[in-house]
Amino acid sequence: MSDRQHHWEKVYQSKESTEVSWYQANPDLSMRLIEKVVTSKEAAIIDVGGGASVLVDSLLQKGYTHPAVLDISESALKCTRQRLCERAEEVEWFVADVTTFAPPHRFSIWHDRAVFHFLTAKADREKYLAVLRNALEPNAHLIIATFAEDGPEMCSGLPVERYGSDKMQQTLGGEFHLLEQQAESHTTPSGMEQRFNYFLLQYRP
Repeated sequence: MSDRQHHWEKVYQSKESTEVSWYQANPDLSMRLIEKVVTSKEAAIIDVGGGASVLVDSLLQKGYTHPAVLDISESALKCTRQRLCERAEEVEWFVADVTTFAPPHRFSIWHDRAVFHFLTAKADREKYLAVLRNALEPNAHLIIATFAEDGPEMCSGLPVERYGSDKMQQTLGGEFHLLEQQAESHTTPSGMEQRFNYFLLQYRP
């Protein structure tokens, strides 16, 4: 088990899924952005770092038939499978570090809320980009949410990178076209405020 995987397994084994700082009872902004660009209920949608997030619940409730969830923590995914009960069979599950993920097929929607900003090393960001190119259909859409420029500098005991639109576009490169940016003020379960930026992009290789 890598140091990264060990860290996140420890987090999810020591806290309830509703206690982690990034917990959202209603992923409204994510769903609005997905529904803005999705063209079919049969679209292949992957939630990267989805862990114990309820986004997959919302996708299933809305009638999407090909959702997938990727997380480095098996404990986090187990929590979500148990919550979904029999509906868990309708979801593709991937226990993987996103920087080494080998997608079995391509996706038309890539959603990442708060994984990318943990990749503080340039080498890890380059691996992430390589995975994106292998995982996305041409003209696929990406939703990447990170801490904003005035957001926290640390999360879960780890340093993070904070992004505005210029930095995100420069980091991803010219194949990824920024369509929209939206700000969100997230209140953690402990009552702290965290500033996020959500970036909606399109992959045009």
